[in-house]
Amino acid sequence: MMYALYLSAYHERKFWFSNRQELEREITFQGDSAIYYSYYKDMLKAPSFERGVYELTHNNKTVSLKTINAVQQMSLYPELIASVLYQATGSNEIIEPVYFYIGIVFGLQGIYVTALFVTSWLMSGTWLAGMLTVAWFIINRVDTTRIEYSIPLRENWALPYFACQVAALTGYLKSNLNSYGERFCYLLMSASTYTFMMMWEYSHYLLFLQAISLFLLDSFSLEQSEKVHEVYKIYIFSLFLGYLLQFENSALLVSPLLSFVIALMLAKCLQLNVKKGTFVAKIMKVINFYLVCTLTVTLNIIMKMFVPHKENGHMLKFLEVKFGLNMTKNFTMNWLLCQESLQAPSQEFFLRLTQSSLLPFYILVLITCFLSMIQVIFRRINGKSLKETITLEDGQIGERPEIIYHVIHTILLGSLAMIIEGLKYLWTPYVCMLAAFGVCSPELWMTLFKWLRLRTVHPVLLALILSMAVPTIIGLSLWKEFFPRLMTELMELQEFYDPDTVELMTWIKRQAPVAAVFAGSPQLMGVIKLCTGWMVTSLPLYNDDDLLKRNEDIYQIYSKRSAEDIYKILTSYKANYLIVEDAICNEVGTVRGCRVKDLLDIANGHVVCEEGDKITYSKHGRFCHEVKINYSPYVNYFTRVYWNRSYFVYKINTVISFQS
Repeated sequence: MMYALYLSAYHERKFWFSNRQELEREITFQGDSAIYYSYYKDMLKAPSFERGVYELTHNNKTVSLKTINAVQQMSLYPELIASVLYQATGSNEIIEPVYFYIGIVFGLQGIYVTALFVTSWLMSGTWLAGMLTVAWFIINRVDTTRIEYSIPLRENWALPYFACQVAALTGYLKSNLNSYGERFCYLLMSASTYTFMMMWEYSHYLLFLQAISLFLLDSFSLEQSEKVHEVYKIYIFSLFLGYLLQFENSALLVSPLLSFVIALMLAKCLQLNVKKGTFVAKIMKVINFYLVCTLTVTLNIIMKMFVPHKENGHMLKFLEVKFGLNMTKNFTMNWLLCQESLQAPSQEFFLRLTQSSLLPFYILVLITCFLSMIQVIFRRINGKSLKETITLEDGQIGERPEIIYHVIHTILLGSLAMIIEGLKYLWTPYVCMLAAFGVCSPELWMTLFKWLRLRTVHPVLLALILSMAVPTIIGLSLWKEFFPRLMTELMELQEFYDPDTVELMTWIKRQAPVAAVFAGSPQLMGVIKLCTGWMVTSLPLYNDDDLLKRNEDIYQIYSKRSAEDIYKILTSYKANYLIVEDAICNEVGTVRGCRVKDLLDIANGHVVCEEGDKITYSKHGRFCHEVKINYSPYVNYFTRVYWNRSYFVYKINTVISFQS
């Protein structure tokens, strides 16, 4: 509750939200966030819930010349649930829709940190670890969540459920759990897995990494196979139920998660019943590992051959270019490569984690748990069985299956985060949790002391003292250094001031015809859809090949193309108005070659880079500059009807014939 209230207070101070008009509030939702919130508004305006769902699933009022199933394509289940709750609870009489919407998201973030708190508590046995987890999470808020930048993002709705699933899985894997606790964890895990899958289109990829972690856990007999296979059944149930309720979403059928889990089930059926610890059993483990990998790839290929699907092929091409396996001049690929969230992490990211003392302790805990895990694995390979009860004096933290699962999972997530910075929002919260668990766990300190062969002081007593003293010292230092900063953030009254966009939206609502179609950058089109409801030619979404093609075509207004070329592109999408943004036309990029106009010139072959020198081959000037001068042939095709410091709006004329 405190964290949710903190986020609400910070959001109010950042945007001065309660003192804004509705239009100014809506402008704070940028890009794809604006699209998600606009559909929430549409649901509230619908005469009934059934009619609202029908209009979203057969939506032809958003993108020109295109009817889309917005619920399936944009995973709008959060908006459907929020609209139902808003009307069913009678909240329309006491609270504005926008406050109800963001309040739900902030409440979910409170559940998020609570789940991390519980997970750390389950692993360490002390609430002190949970407190330290939450403290690190909030202090490193820039790297743990995107909630303050884009509230309606799918991950902000989905990740709290994944955190609950991980907490339930952690409890389920514990070897000393009673039957009632095991049943509760299983039910919570089932519900949160399915909900997570419904909230986010990329959820099955994250669950695929989790399934790999459980497979490795099971391969070395670090946990009862029955428990792991029960989790696999949850995956299959969630995938097929999600497939049915997501309008037969074929992406779930061709997902690597489904192929992997089916391969695991088949491999289990094919395994011979041999005695554990024998040479044949060790050979079978290797064969089983190879069999699962081979079956997974084979099944995935077969599924893609027989199941019609629209998988994100552009993302596979992006990964090829990202890892240097391919080169391309394609605008969309190069534009994605230039996005900060899709590049490797910066030095500032690691510096921030180090300044809050999170990264050093995480590395200590990870190395200790990993080495202890390797010891246990070698012990299993040599035929030694795990102890049924693990005592503190044993100093073997690597024998606990829930710890090993988290070690493998965090290594997989961390490996991806080291390649793509945007994935740090999946990894960093579990860094907070694992580091806090380690410094508060007497078992971890005892494992270290056993390796160091400490004899001068009683190791158990020292481990107990350090497990309380170290987190206390860390907590006090964090309180002294970062608590004043957090209070300062809440006290500072910031101001979100964007009068040019407000003026543009006001002009559109007052002057533009209701049936008008607007063309411009995808980010601006999202805001226009939210604030005015007018139809647009493109959207800031990157999971649809047709929308990606539209985005590239509309971006040509910033390229070196003729007026006739631009006119033909815009009229092919039935656009009536064109909006040129000065911020893009006169962009001064910090990364060389990553400005929109540079990427367009490269894609169109208008610029060739040779040994650092740029050679221009286009016979036309840059359209966004030339159209402002108001001379022929531009005035024949476009008439300026509105402008301010940031935007120039042109009406696309009706031209009967083209002259060469």
